[in-house]
Formats: sequence, structure tokens, C-alpha cells
Amino acid sequence: MRAAELLARANDARRRGDAAEARRLLETAVAAEPGHAGALNALGLVALGAGDAAGAIRSFEQATAADAAAPPLWLNLAIAHRAAGDAAREIASLDRALALDPYMMPALLQKAQALHRLGRTAESAEVYRALFAATPDPARLPDSIRHALEEGRAIVRADDERRARKIEGPLANLFAAFPAADLSRARAYAEQRLGRRKVYQQQPTDGHFPYLPAIEFFDRALFDWFPRLEAGTEEITRDLLSLWDEGNDGFRPYVAFDPTQPVNQWQELNHSPRWSAWFFWKDGVRQEENCARCPATAALLDTLPLLDVPGKAPTVMFSILEPRTRIPPHTGSANARTTVHLPLVVPDGCGFRVGAETREWKAGEAWAFDDTIEHEAWNDSDRPRAILILDTWNPLLSEAERAAVRILG
Repeated sequence: MRAAELLARANDARRRGDAAEARRLLETAVAAEPGHAGALNALGLVALGAGDAAGAIRSFEQATAADAAAPPLWLNLAIAHRAAGDAAREIASLDRALALDPYMMPALLQKAQALHRLGRTAESAEVYRALFAATPDPARLPDSIRHALEEGRAIVRADDERRARKIEGPLANLFAAFPAADLSRARAYAEQRLGRRKVYQQQPTDGHFPYLPAIEFFDRALFDWFPRLEAGTEEITRDLLSLWDEGNDGFRPYVAFDPTQPVNQWQELNHSPRWSAWFFWKDGVRQEENCARCPATAALLDTLPLLDVPGKAPTVMFSILEPRTRIPPHTGSANARTTVHLPLVVPDGCGFRVGAETREWKAGEAWAFDDTIEHEAWNDSDRPRAILILDTWNPLLSEAERAAVRILG
């Protein structure tokens, strides 16, 4: 009888729980065909199930000799070495598996655990970091794997804190040595290296202007017209309140997908008044009737350096977020644009996140951000939140580059 047929019968015996018959059939298969990796592997698994670590190691070593390019065989050999208490050979076998398949999650997990058992915590944390980078959605994993990953996250956090304690002194000395320097990027880099900050990239849904840096919130100094905008807060707010007094006529749901379009994360807000807008400009077209009803705001907008791209920009609007409403994480269309918020009515419980930085709006204090970086907003209060949103140019673009955007869109 051929080894393949004996292996199939042995697998049937294992499924029936007849380990003795499975072992007999597999030993016969190996005797008939000593280099049959599948039969050797199955024989090793039977030995492992019987608590015979030494026998399992012998079978798996023969299996890897027969087929050295099969990562699962090296993983099984590592499991047998772990059962035998030989961590060094366990890790060596795992390294052979990972050399063949660097994304083999069970091998990464077992290696991280083995290093941790040996007290090599920094190395263990590095393997866990690689594992997290290669792991799909954890919610889809078995409970046992998810629990093991949670233990790994605790190990990584502890390693990050150890590293933080080690470099706190040198970092403090560095920052003290340059009191006048803008060290915001260096601080963000330190947070990223210590596992405290995710670095977000630009993800424009339409136009991606190359070589522009991903800056979550821009320095106010880049917008010398902010004081003029902020000085108009009281008049702009009066225009807004007059619209509210008139019954909100003219406000429209900001999210309004065509029925043929996929809505993805916008399903709850699609065509919903929970996030509404009053447009002064929309996709590059001035909304004359709306501007006439808010003359003070419209007059001020006419003095500002708005983004101007024919058929596309600017868009300027009052943005109203109703109580207990969240705008889900999303990214904007083009990084040649910078989005400006002027907060008008901001109850407690409102917030805004761009990338890794979260801020609270303060009435009358404008800010500018790159909306092609993932951002989200929320109003956890019992009152509406209202801000003025407008498009301006990315301040890092030259006049020639802006002219190119006007042509290319």
C-alpha cells in the first residue's frame, strides 16, 4: 500500500480518536516511503498528542529534512521543542519558518512568546510590533489569538515605557538646549518612537499635489489674515443667529450622496439634517441668494484669500452639527487646499481630531488643517455646534504652483 493511502487512512483514524491505529499506519507509511514529509509530519503530530515530545521532534526533523521549504513543518518542530522545554531550538526552528514566510502569524506569535519567557523583553516587543503590523482585523481572529495579542500589547506598552524612562533625561536636555526652536516635529517623532503616536499620511480622494508635507494643524503664522477673520466673529455669528431665528430655511444636509453611489461610513449622515450646511460658496460657485441674506459675512469673505479653482473651489459654509452627533473619520479631496474653521457657537462636549492631534473649538479662534489627513468631529452636548468653514490655499504652495492647480483642477 502506498504511503499516501496509508496517510489518508491514518488521518481517518485520528479523526475517530484512534491514536494507536493512526500511529501504526503512519509508521508503516514511513517504512514504505522514508522521505514522505506528510506522513512524517502526521506521525509527529500523533506523538505530540501523546505527550511524546522527543518522538515528535524526531519525526518533525525528518519531515523538515524531506521538505525544508515548508514553513508549517518548521513551525511544528518549534512546537515540539517548546514541549520539550528547549527554547533555543524552538526559536531557531521559528526563524527557519519565518525566513520562508515572514508574515506567518503563528510563528511570529510563538517567537514573541518564547523570547518573553527567556526574559528577552525588548526583542519580544519588537517581534510583537512586527506581528501587529502583519495582523488583519483582530475582530476576525479566534478568541485565543486575540487574548494572546492583548498580552503582547501589554508587553509592547511596558517596553515603550522602559524606553521612555531611558530617554526622558536626554530629551529634556535637548529641548532645554534649544529654547527658541520649534521642536513640535521632534516631540511628535519622540511620541511615535515610544508608541504613543500614530503618524498619519495624506490620503486625498482626488488631487494629490506631490511633495507637500502632511501637517495636521498649520502654524497660525502662515495665515496673516486670521486676525481679520477672527475680528468678524461677532458679525458672522449675528448672521448665523438670524438664519436660525428665521427657521433654518436654506440649510441642507452636508452629506448628500446620489442613490447610485456607495455611502460607506456616511450611511447614518447621508441626507440627514444632523450635519447641515449653509453655503456661501459651493464648488467654486458663489451662492448669491445666501450671501445676500448674510451681508456682513459675505462682505468679509470677499476680502479673504479663498481657494479659487474653476468649477471646484472654494466651498464656504456654516456647518451645523446637531447634538449627540459624530462625523466619522474621513479624508478630503485635495492637499492643495487648506481647510479653515472659525468656531461660532461651541457648547461643551465638542471636539475635533486631525491625525494624532485632538483639539476643542473655542469661539472666535480660527485654525487651519490639512483635511486630506484622517479627521473626525463630534458634538456630545445637548445643543447644536456651529462653525464657519472655508477653503484657502495650502500655504506651502508657490504662486506658480497655485496657477498649475487652477489649470489642472
